[in-house]
Amino acid sequence: MATETSKDELLQLIKRFSAYLTVKISNLFSFNTLDSRSVGAVAGLAVAIVFTWRLLRSNSGPQRRQPKQQPPTTSSSVVTTQPNALSIPSGGVCSSSEDLRVQNVVDEFFQPVKPTLAQIVRQKLSEGRKVTCRLFEVILEESSPEELQIVSQATVRSSVLEVLLEITKFCDLYLMERVLDDESEQKILAALENAGVFTSGGLVKDKVLFCSTETGRSSFVRQLEPDWHIDTNPEILFQLARIIKNQLHVSPTRIERTASNVFSSPSLEKFFGCI
Repeated sequence: MATETSKDELLQLIKRFSAYLTVKISNLFSFNTLDSRSVGAVAGLAVAIVFTWRLLRSNSGPQRRQPKQQPPTTSSSVVTTQPNALSIPSGGVCSSSEDLRVQNVVDEFFQPVKPTLAQIVRQKLSEGRKVTCRLFEVILEESSPEELQIVSQATVRSSVLEVLLEITKFCDLYLMERVLDDESEQKILAALENAGVFTSGGLVKDKVLFCSTETGRSSFVRQLEPDWHIDTNPEILFQLARIIKNQLHVSPTRIERTASNVFSSPSLEKFFGCI
């Protein structure tokens, strides 16, 4: 029993090591490079697989045969032949059970590792390094400058916060919005600060831009030339489709794609598979 427990613990250790190497390899190859670190990671994974295969093969090897029991002297000839007759299928059952156990361990060992949110963000953004995004209905609960004026404070959507912070770690992010007065600007900055965007992420207040018209937001995007722009206004997305590499149209209703480089999703967090 103690030997079996030690083998299971070793298998679990090898599985965790393999999962770690798989994540590292995924991170390395995501940047389309094949340097010495990549080769070393592949070699390490190969060693782990070979070592596990040899261990499993040794576990499934021939079992030590048990000494046969001597039949009682008083038993009839029919009875004495029964233990020998049963010994053959018994060995077959043990072998099948052991093979099934080994197969289950191998299947579990090679289960795919679930990607992290950081990997999903990089994959979805196609390694884009600069992102522009509007605030209303994407980052904030409020949907318009008029609504922001009548509330005491702006509110950051809690469901989008994790994705937003991850994007700030990986990308050069600019947030922008049309507002009606200076007080609205302060409400937005205070909401972002209270949510920890300026402390936990890589965003600074200078990258939160304000304008008085929708055309002004479009001009910001043209000047910044991002790899991705995220917006809720289909007209702006249509105007920018020819000059911006990729865009995300956030809309609660399902819409048809207006261009091959314009994607759509009900929310930013759903686009990244967080909900």
